[in-house]
Amino acid sequence: MSRNVTVGLDGSPESIAAADWAAHEASLMAVPLRLVHAGDQPPHSYVPFAGEAVPPPGADRGAHLLREIQVPLARRHPGLCITSERLAGRPAVALVTAARDADLLVLGSRGLGRTAGYLLGSVASAVLARATRPVVLVRAGTGAADERRPDTRGTASGGGACRDVVLGLELHDLPADALLEFAFESAARRSAALRVAHGWKPEPHAGAQRERAARTEETVNEALRPWQEKFPGVEVTEEAVIGSAGPHLVDSSHEASLIVVGRRNRPALVGPHIGPVTHQVLRGSAAPVAVVPLD
Repeated sequence: MSRNVTVGLDGSPESIAAADWAAHEASLMAVPLRLVHAGDQPPHSYVPFAGEAVPPPGADRGAHLLREIQVPLARRHPGLCITSERLAGRPAVALVTAARDADLLVLGSRGLGRTAGYLLGSVASAVLARATRPVVLVRAGTGAADERRPDTRGTASGGGACRDVVLGLELHDLPADALLEFAFESAARRSAALRVAHGWKPEPHAGAQRERAARTEETVNEALRPWQEKFPGVEVTEEAVIGSAGPHLVDSSHEASLIVVGRRNRPALVGPHIGPVTHQVLRGSAAPVAVVPLD
């Protein structure tokens, strides 16, 4: 695997936002950015960065799309190595394959913030369920400036502190080293705090509930301890939620730079699925969502 951030482009507003986010992330990681257009389908109609006309029917719109996005990204991120590539085959299959050669795959998603089930059957959903590397989904209108808290003038562009990275941690997935490493690294390179949210089931009796709470806290502390020692500069807070952590993560996304969740390989009757908490976050998150495979 060669170190890079790969972003899938189709010309939609979501994929253009994903390209902008991916360029910022590649700069933070100090790795190349790889732009790909997957499949033989023509790209969506889009508003080019440079304001040039979309090529007429019959022209190589995929190549034009990649060129239109690569040029201004290079201008905004001097020193960032950016390459572009056309990928043959069905988009979902091509993107899953491309993800194997990347540190991170970034996609735009219309599913974020929309109605229940909108992600199901989409290219993003198919890729997400099968990728062996972390995948970040970005909704339209999301930019790198959104990671910053408003400064005293009420604007993010003034250089306010970075919003927290929020990790959704499911206890049955522990130790989940890949998930914890991704979350801590994401917070460290942003100089951001890390908030760890986990759900737990309440007990009917007070004594049993105190015992369960104590066990849960110790389990989480044991999982976090080696990563806190490895990343001593990352401020960590824990948030225990009775029941599912999904709604809490969605609420937290409005003040987060990134939501990080995991995905186990749990086959379903209709194919792989991503788990109820992750699915709930993808439906409602206001921030980009990173899904880390734990298989």
